Amino acid sequence: MANLNARLDQIIPKIKEDKFIDGRGLGNEISFYVFDYEPEDELVVRDYIHHIKKEFKNDISNRRILEIDLYKVLLDIAKDRKIFDRIFQMEERQGKDALFKAMTTFAKPDIFLRKIQEQMSDHNVVFLTGVGKVYPFVRSHNILNNLQEVLDKTPVIMFFPGKYDGQSLQLFGKFKDDNYYRAFRLVD
Repeated sequence: MANLNARLDQIIPKIKEDKFIDGRGLGNEISFYVFDYEPEDELVVRDYIHHIKKEFKNDISNRRILEIDLYKVLLDIAKDRKIFDRIFQMEERQGKDALFKAMTTFAKPDIFLRKIQEQMSDHNVVFLTGVGKVYPFVRSHNILNNLQEVLDKTPVIMFFPGKYDGQSLQLFGKFKDDNYYRAFRLVD
């Protein structure tokens, strides 16, 4: 836990750096970062995200953070499609496989991107959370791959319950997601 707290305490100073918001120092790459952590530390990380957002609320650094909880976005999409109320009945009657198939047909990255764009307004930093909660319906590498088309100039930090080694994402330390090379580890 001490190691996690030390890593969490490095996030705010990193966000305050000019090069973070400008995307400098990344070889002109997109400003996508991953903060990976042990899945059992999920609640500690969630609390810290709340602390970070509060810290920047009245900060003079002009960082306006938008948190996108992918799970909440998935629920919003289900409500928009008028299927939210039927999800549980579908699982009960037709099983998990049918539910998975139904959810993945409408949980496409482009629909998520539209929802994220709708919320951007005057924000200049994006936190992606809820990655573990939307698995297996939504895969984090799909969101990141598609998000770069929409937010190429906006720094994005994905809070990832698992391991990221700069090459691949391993959700919960068990499920290997596709390789993803474009994000940088926020804190080593």
